Amino acid sequence: MNTMFSSDDKTIRILRLPQVCSVTGLGRSMIYQLEADQRFPKRVRIGTRAVGWLEAEVRAWLQKRVELSRAQ
Repeated sequence: MNTMFSSDDKTIRILRLPQVCSVTGLGRSMIYQLEADQRFPKRVRIGTRAVGWLEAEVRAWLQKRVELSRAQ
């Protein structure tokens, strides 16, 4: 069953590192560096050796970057 979700859906989606890299255009080391500097959303532990990022937080971070870029 294929279900379409609207943009106001409250479904929580976790993005893994390759997806975060693809969505943001950033590399692995830059994502971890920005996170360490508290300039990128914190990862969420989803298993003993697995982490991910909340899609909504990553998209909000991207939106903020776009807004800051356009304001200049």
